[in-house]
Amino acid sequence: MIGYIAQRAGPWHLDAAFLDGLRELGYAEGRHFRMEYRWGPNVADLPALAVELVRLRVDVIVSSGYPSNKAAKDATVAVPIPIVMATSGDAVQEGLVATLSRPGGNITGLSVLNRELTGKRLQVIREAVPGLRRIGALFNGSNPAMPPQFSEVQAAAQMLGLQAVPLDVSFPAGIEPAFASSSKSGIGAVMILSDSSTIAHRNELCAAALRHRMPTIFSNRDYIRAGGMMSYGPNLAENFKQAAAYVDRILKGANPATMPVQQPTRFELIVNRGTAKGLGIALPQSLLVRADDFVD
Repeated sequence: MIGYIAQRAGPWHLDAAFLDGLRELGYAEGRHFRMEYRWGPNVADLPALAVELVRLRVDVIVSSGYPSNKAAKDATVAVPIPIVMATSGDAVQEGLVATLSRPGGNITGLSVLNRELTGKRLQVIREAVPGLRRIGALFNGSNPAMPPQFSEVQAAAQMLGLQAVPLDVSFPAGIEPAFASSSKSGIGAVMILSDSSTIAHRNELCAAALRHRMPTIFSNRDYIRAGGMMSYGPNLAENFKQAAAYVDRILKGANPATMPVQQPTRFELIVNRGTAKGLGIALPQSLLVRADDFVD
């Protein structure tokens, strides 16, 4: 039995990618395994949902994003059920693993390198928005991993001659005020520091950015489907398929304590030409030829 916990209201396409990964490894749902899903749209819901999975004595728990990862880890202190993170930001800094190469506990999985890709995302948005001087960095202030990530944004922005302005947001109530204040204070674009809350509220984020005519850059293509202007980062569907491979190894006896947290090696630039056009931005050809995919 496989437990599955995520901070959202219900299933989405990345869950299907995980199941596809299991099928490709020869697993048939209902014959070789049974899924127990627990959805929690609010962070406060997740600890109790993780405890439910522990009480069911699932063989392994799949989680995604810091709040779900932490809830699963906290719930398994007394009953060390293996945990596979389909996505994680900085699992070491977040206190989830000892090191990426040797996690040392009952949790392992995959990273999305959000912090490490900060500089590249700033370069891309600066190229797309000529004359950019001030950039907002919007993040979920209740996530303890976000303030250190903003420090990375500040350092990278300074090297590029940009000023980074923190937009510490409570979700979802703080989204609209953050974009409203940005458009009035000379901020020329907004970078969204991704976590489970920003993904869960991606439609609201993108709608607010469009209302206030604010160019945006995100970490993955799911935001672009919702109307974001650009994204640069790993393909999350690949992460979820790889999570299935981790589950397979654990079910066959592998110890998560010695399974390195895998970092992505392929990244994609996704451009929403329709959003850029609606904002009156003529994206340079030098950027367009590097794009891996487009949304119109």
